[in-house]
Amino acid sequence: MSSEQQRTPTPIDQIAEDWIDTQLEIFPEFHVYLGRPGREGEYADYSPEGHEKASEATAAALSRIEAAEPVDEVDTITKLDLTRELRLELEKHDAGFEQRDLNVIASPEQQLREIFDISPTATVGDWEAIATRLHNLPGAMRGYIATLRAGIQSGRVPAIRQVREGIIQADKQLAPNGFFYEFAGTARSAEGELPDSLKKDLEKGAAQAAAAYGELSVFLDDELAVHAPEQDAVGREIYSLASRSFLGATVDLDETYEWGVEELRRMVVEQEAIAREIKPGASVAEAIEFLDGDTSRKLHGTDALQRWMQETSDRAVAELGKTHFDIPEPIRRLECMIAPTQEGGIYYTGPADDFSRPGRMWWSVPEGVTEFDTWRELTTVYHEGVPGHHLQIGTATYNKAQLNTWRRFAGTSGHAEGWALYAERLMEQLGYLDDPADRLGMLDGQRMRAARVVLDIGVHLGKQRPDGQGVWTGDYAFDFLGQNVNMNDGFVRFEVNRYLGWPGQAPSYKIGQRIWEQIRDEYQRREGASFDIKAFHKKALDIGGVGLDTLKTALLG
Repeated sequence: MSSEQQRTPTPIDQIAEDWIDTQLEIFPEFHVYLGRPGREGEYADYSPEGHEKASEATAAALSRIEAAEPVDEVDTITKLDLTRELRLELEKHDAGFEQRDLNVIASPEQQLREIFDISPTATVGDWEAIATRLHNLPGAMRGYIATLRAGIQSGRVPAIRQVREGIIQADKQLAPNGFFYEFAGTARSAEGELPDSLKKDLEKGAAQAAAAYGELSVFLDDELAVHAPEQDAVGREIYSLASRSFLGATVDLDETYEWGVEELRRMVVEQEAIAREIKPGASVAEAIEFLDGDTSRKLHGTDALQRWMQETSDRAVAELGKTHFDIPEPIRRLECMIAPTQEGGIYYTGPADDFSRPGRMWWSVPEGVTEFDTWRELTTVYHEGVPGHHLQIGTATYNKAQLNTWRRFAGTSGHAEGWALYAERLMEQLGYLDDPADRLGMLDGQRMRAARVVLDIGVHLGKQRPDGQGVWTGDYAFDFLGQNVNMNDGFVRFEVNRYLGWPGQAPSYKIGQRIWEQIRDEYQRREGASFDIKAFHKKALDIGGVGLDTLKTALLG
């Protein structure tokens, strides 16, 4: 796709490409994420034996990359980051991460189902592959259960809060209106109606998949819950590994906690000042109440939400592509979607390798939520779209001429989410959030991300609470977040459960933003008067998805 002169692949490029192929072999679902044909309908081996084979393959790849000699700067970055990732994966395996891998948002319980969200559905052949995957889901689920059962034997068990939430989520799939029955029941290709035999096969597969979630629910309730600890905290050793994994960087967790407390305080002061702009003398709560009563800032129904998202995104792409960023034609297509689930959360899925599937922004609207405030969500569209995730990930995907496949599709949460938060602030600086209400919405999100740094590190490391009233607990986390976000109780509940079960991920957004800004400021200091922010952004994004320590080395030496 890229118009740049093709770089001659090197031995290190081949090692990286081979690692992608190895991942495709270990994790067949990766074919769907990359948009590559092959092994349609298969699942990875989620059993202990499958994880052991994956670890052996990781160790073999590490030996190869450690022995390889770079021939240019691109190679140097690839070797540095691939070595970092492979070593960390082995550390996580040794610590038994997969044996406690159960949470409300990003564990195999969700991933086994979520692959259907991006599976092709245009042809009869696509639906035949989906039917195969539905039939294969029970086997993958049993492998996952076996791994969690091994965790019981080794004493590596997720907290009881995650187990209980996992039971609730699994039980939702058993209902007649659960995802699988609805998905199979509404199946239709772009070619028209499916053959009756395929419809029946899909219905049978849906029933088998739903039953597999019934097996998971029984296991969680009858076996795992008995051994699950009440304490939500994972402790410093596990948390440090998780933090490194999500950031691609090593940070001083104690210093970062104190910075988070101060950053949260600063966000509150900034919000209070903007609240007074919106309504003289108003508190943040009063300004929000005033905005919530403004019917001109409301959307009614998910259809209206989807249209507004798409129109907002298209406008940003068109305008920024003329003035502030080089946005190649394939990246200009971004689809804004309402997700088929109702779990809560907004997320982005990248384009296929050849852009046959565009990048997509997904909104998983909780059940019963029908009204949306544009002032709250404008910054979210920039976060997920352009100049946020879509520009970042689309650029990496586009750069085939210079980057191997691994460099284009790798990356960490700190790199991606840190950039997206950085992009929100950038849109403020470019004048897209001049309306005080929209800025308040942006700061609402920034405040939440700062609060997550304090909450996440606080709970999992057992730090002293900011109010001085003892140490952090999971229960206190709900009150704390509720005090720092303007969201309903359902959102707060989902978010805190997410943090408690997915340590290190939530802080990676704000910490990642901090590191991106530190790198930019140091880069600007070194460049002096010749500094060009547009050129800096292009250089940084052209590196592709790497850990933040690697990004720092690549840009600053």
